[in-house]
Amino acid sequence: MAKVLCVLYDDPTDGYPTEYARDDLPAVDRYPGGQTTPTPEAIDFTPGRLLGSVSGELGLRGYLEKAGHTLVVTSDKEGASSTFDRELADADVVISQPFWPAYLTAERIAAAKNLKLAVTAGIGSDHVDLDAAIAHGVTVAEVTYCNSISVAEHVVMMTLSLVRNYLPAHQVVLDGGWNIADCVARSYDLEGMHVGTVAAGRIGIAVLRRLAPFDVKLHYTDRHRLPREVEEELGLTFHATTAEMVPHCDVVTINAPLHPETEGLFGDDLLATMKRGAYLINTARARIVDRDAVDRALRGGRLAGYAGDVWYPQPAPADHPWRTMPHHGMTPHISGSSLSAQARYAAGTREILENWFGGRPIREEYLIVDGGALAGTGAHSYSVTK
Repeated sequence: MAKVLCVLYDDPTDGYPTEYARDDLPAVDRYPGGQTTPTPEAIDFTPGRLLGSVSGELGLRGYLEKAGHTLVVTSDKEGASSTFDRELADADVVISQPFWPAYLTAERIAAAKNLKLAVTAGIGSDHVDLDAAIAHGVTVAEVTYCNSISVAEHVVMMTLSLVRNYLPAHQVVLDGGWNIADCVARSYDLEGMHVGTVAAGRIGIAVLRRLAPFDVKLHYTDRHRLPREVEEELGLTFHATTAEMVPHCDVVTINAPLHPETEGLFGDDLLATMKRGAYLINTARARIVDRDAVDRALRGGRLAGYAGDVWYPQPAPADHPWRTMPHHGMTPHISGSSLSAQARYAAGTREILENWFGGRPIREEYLIVDGGALAGTGAHSYSVTK
């Protein structure tokens, strides 16, 4: 029997919900392109409930304990004395979320002698040292596509919020004011702007499709060029590199995985080539941008706004400069953890575990590392550095 260690974010400050704003979720059984949503043999939760916090347990406890496995759930993940580190020593499976990542460093993987499987309940497995996972024969899997549309919707929301100056205008209402000139002095129409995405994978293409009806000019860069019919359908302009694309754009959205080629990409030099007054949206990973360079670009007027919900580290400390820089629209890492997305990534996590414990192959699209090498989506999205 196996020990499963699951790291989830804390429950709401006023306690685990006893009721919800809605009674149900729309039924979604396929993603764009035809991939089916997760298909576990069963689920032990009600879709639309809070599953991603500690008390939600991803709906896994009944299934795992009935099969004789041990489930340990914690939010305490930082430092050598954390519950995560204590329990990791003899864990066979680790489950974590990108929104509250348990960083599986090379040192932690080496110390976890029983570790065989690391599951990301969501998408984006860069909190796992993939080189170390390969070296130690640890399989890494994630629930590919489960929250891609959730993130794409968040990108569109943040884009409009920045361009239309929504958040400061809403604050005027909260403060009891009616200062129209203050609200509109930084408000523009998105119509006619040039919008570019760094990467056009599942999230990037979903962003492009959702922004096309706003009558914007769309740009993209990706190491895998899209089919010509997609470019023609959406009126896309392809750029071979990010550096070639960003000078043309009023809005740039980052939808790329974090790997050596993207880490630190948006530093002072690249930001200096962007249009004065451009907006930058980053729901991918915080380390794709230089933290302090973004702060400087906002304070100096190079950027008109920055929004995203990815930070480093996560959770971000109280004195993180992105909390107080001007003209930002930051959220904690929530874009892919809507209640709708949680139902999919909880079901996908169970599907992965059912296959793993049953000795059946995990879906190819869920695999990041398997058999001592990058596999599936991992082979498409990541690169080995050693």
